[in-house]
Amino acid sequence: MKVADKVRSPCVSICALDDNDICVGCYRSGDEITRWSQMSNEERREVLRNVAERESRVLI
Repeated sequence: MKVADKVRSPCVSICALDDNDICVGCYRSGDEITRWSQMSNEERREVLRNVAERESRVLI
């Protein structure tokens, strides 16, 4: 798979985990951040769905 075909990281270079182990910048868990480079595109898409859900709860 070409690098261009990989699902890109949602990292925004604001790296700090809150009390729930969720990054305040990209809304991934510490485990998701650690495993990101080893994940398949489908796993990454699932993480991005979780990120969107977490972010929407914060923005309400």
